[in-house]
Amino acid sequence: MVGPNKYEHRQRVIQGVFILAGLALAGKALQLQVIDATFKSRADSSIVEEKVIYPARGLMFDRNGKLLVYNEPLYDLMVTYDQVDLEMDVEKFCALLDLNRKEFEELLNKDWRSPQYSKSVPFLFLGKLSPEKIAVFEENSYDFPGFFIQPRSIRGYPQAVGAHLLGYIREVNRTEIRENPEFYSRGDYIGDSGLEKANEPYLRGVKGKKYVLKDNIGREVGTYKNGELDIPAVSGMDLLTSIDYDLQAYGEQLMHNKAGSIIAIEPETGEILAMVSAPSYDPAMLSIGPNRGKAYSALINDPNQPFFDRAVMAQYPPGSLFKPLVALVAMQEGLLDPQRSITCTGAYYFQGQAMTGCHDHPPCTSVEAAIQYSCNTYFVTIFREIIDQFGWNNPDQGLDTFNAYLDEFGIGSALGIDFPREKSGNYPGSDYFTNKVYKNEQQWYSLWIRSLGIGQGELLMTNLQMANLAAAIGNKGYYYTPHMVRQMKSESGDTIASEHEIRRIETSVQAGFFDPVIKGMEKVVTSGTAKLAYVPGLDICGKTGTAENNQRSKEDHSIFFGFAPRDNPKIAIAVYIENAGWGGSYAAPVASLMIEKYLNGKISPARKYLEQRMIEAGFLEELLTDAGRSMNDE
Repeated sequence: MVGPNKYEHRQRVIQGVFILAGLALAGKALQLQVIDATFKSRADSSIVEEKVIYPARGLMFDRNGKLLVYNEPLYDLMVTYDQVDLEMDVEKFCALLDLNRKEFEELLNKDWRSPQYSKSVPFLFLGKLSPEKIAVFEENSYDFPGFFIQPRSIRGYPQAVGAHLLGYIREVNRTEIRENPEFYSRGDYIGDSGLEKANEPYLRGVKGKKYVLKDNIGREVGTYKNGELDIPAVSGMDLLTSIDYDLQAYGEQLMHNKAGSIIAIEPETGEILAMVSAPSYDPAMLSIGPNRGKAYSALINDPNQPFFDRAVMAQYPPGSLFKPLVALVAMQEGLLDPQRSITCTGAYYFQGQAMTGCHDHPPCTSVEAAIQYSCNTYFVTIFREIIDQFGWNNPDQGLDTFNAYLDEFGIGSALGIDFPREKSGNYPGSDYFTNKVYKNEQQWYSLWIRSLGIGQGELLMTNLQMANLAAAIGNKGYYYTPHMVRQMKSESGDTIASEHEIRRIETSVQAGFFDPVIKGMEKVVTSGTAKLAYVPGLDICGKTGTAENNQRSKEDHSIFFGFAPRDNPKIAIAVYIENAGWGGSYAAPVASLMIEKYLNGKISPARKYLEQRMIEAGFLEELLTDAGRSMNDE
């Protein structure tokens, strides 16, 4: 039998346990509610919000590691409508952001019936805010629940160089969002031109996510589940390009106040060293910001068309630049001996009538001399022989045979450069003459299309194709797909090669037939139509051309292509300057300055006068926007 003292002892023990438990609970409540308010704040939280973390866009570097494009901070002000305090001080809010009440209401109140917007999902209230304005707003942000800052980045540029080459970014449109919802949403940026557009999948990076707890009036009170569900953003890949930044900048300096383009290629790889289109503009003008719209409008309405990328989009008759290729085809077809002499008396004659004019020059006793003096009679003669080789009444087969060689040299189709908006150029096929131009004739003849033999007529090439043809001649019969991205570098430092297909294209012209052509091109520079392009020790080989201007200006268009040095060339180049006159007057010396700058690293004192004259020359006041319709040769 248990005594009463024992029951009394158990009762006291139980009471003690309850007292200790009560004290522990009271202490914990004191900690949570008085000493540490975290639990109370989180208890009041009613929303878990997903915030987008935007990645840094990939940078761009030149072949020597120089920075071409970098990122600058910019900020968007986001808002979640359901969390906005409708009793907040709107006047103070507007004063901080330089808004009026009407603008505030228009920015806040959306068409809630549209699937674009939801009252419970954050949307862009005001974009492209400067760091200074954001700093002022953040000091007062506690008074404006529902609004929060979203960091972004915009493009910055070390110098006012490479606008067409680098391109620009803009906000995505509805179509792009609909087609790529996993990558883009309203307010995101996308590459719209140049390298920005061509490499958008690599440059854009991958968005991250951060989950935060917000209280019932929209204030952020902490992370959700200690950030276990957060996904970090992955920065875009950096582009390591083939561009020589110093050469690009120098080319743009030489093309100041001019219209046209310069393309420089490394023949042994197909890498683009410089790609200049003029007139150009400061790429910073189209950086995301409050003044961008005004700048864009000014550029799009400029009669000099600075947006038009003449390097890959303009299509010109090549004129005399085409003559070396005609000689190569004729030799390969067995129709032309390199030492053949053709008499020229100032024009190409047919049945005693002068059909195609030529200029005064010494006798052309070989292919080498014909190229040196750019004889129209010589090349019209051998072109007609190519077309008539299967019979004078079967020009279709001859022209198709000739055009097959053009295909091999990348003429008449896009070369496939890793750059947007490349045009294909054009050459006329036999069907064009049989079924269209001469469809009402029983027969057409090589005489009728003789202008093609000197690069005129319906023949059109981009300046990129001209530079590539120079590279193919310098290589004696092959070229690589022109390209400008060498590799890409990830945030972790790993590098991957460009996925763009780069092919070595072999032509069917025997390497030996290039020798007389190259010797002739060398003499063009040493003692022909491009003497201003001569640089001692560089062995520049080239060919001039002049495009006749029939509209608004008396000046013709100046053209030159070439390569250097003669053996194992390191640079091939094409220069086209609208309204600059003879090919030897401006295009040739500009090309030689570019070559000298690249191979020697500087311009010799003896040629500084020429450099200054090229820089100071300007032809934009006589710009021919509808460039090059017919050709007239040296």
